[in-house]
Amino acid sequence: MRTIYREHLDAFSRDLIEMCQNVRTLMDDATIALLTQSLDHAEHALSSSDGLDVIRQRCETRSMQLLALESPVASDLRQVVSSIYIVEDFERMGALATHIAKLARLRHPSPVVPEPMVVLVEELVRLSRELGSQTEGLLSDPDPDAAVTLRDADDEVDTMTSYILNLTTNRQWEHSAREAVDLALLCRYFERYSDHCVNVAARTVFLVTGMKPDAYLEHRRSGNGFDMDERFAVIARRFDQRRNG
Repeated sequence: MRTIYREHLDAFSRDLIEMCQNVRTLMDDATIALLTQSLDHAEHALSSSDGLDVIRQRCETRSMQLLALESPVASDLRQVVSSIYIVEDFERMGALATHIAKLARLRHPSPVVPEPMVVLVEELVRLSRELGSQTEGLLSDPDPDAAVTLRDADDEVDTMTSYILNLTTNRQWEHSAREAVDLALLCRYFERYSDHCVNVAARTVFLVTGMKPDAYLEHRRSGNGFDMDERFAVIARRFDQRRNG
């Protein structure tokens, strides 16, 4: 029975990686449409969002099966619950990417971004791609030390969006009100996209260590080592005692 359970759990993990890859592809198409006024890329991004819904539904079914199939030990339960939240983050990331694609399609053939601002938006695109790549890497190799570094990249996104928003509200703004609103929306989309990447990273830290990122960083700074196998064994024994008690 445990072998079947582990097979279902591994399949769930593969679904998460596939969902992340699809989100990244969707975001790539959306940002290409944004920067090049490509209607084809915008339409491709919007049509590919249907595939995300299919994977999401499959993940929801898997999670219910995993919780009902066999009473999971603590580490397995943490993986299932963390994965359920990660699916929600990816779903929101996909929705944010489609918002960018819809904006590019709405303004086609005119550009969404005024020419002087393109270089700043290109930097947001670069940062979002890096965050997406690092997030996918965490799914394949759940490294808590790598996970906590994503907050630094998120800070860069926040700094860039704040700078752009400051320009759009400056008295010297030379472009239309519509362009200012579009840029404000884009800043919001990129900012939330990066926030969800950080959420996935935080859930990865919890999955591996049982700690929230801040607690893990404090624990690491204190120099207190811990054996994760032993931690999992202790938690599993406690869980079994409560279940059988």
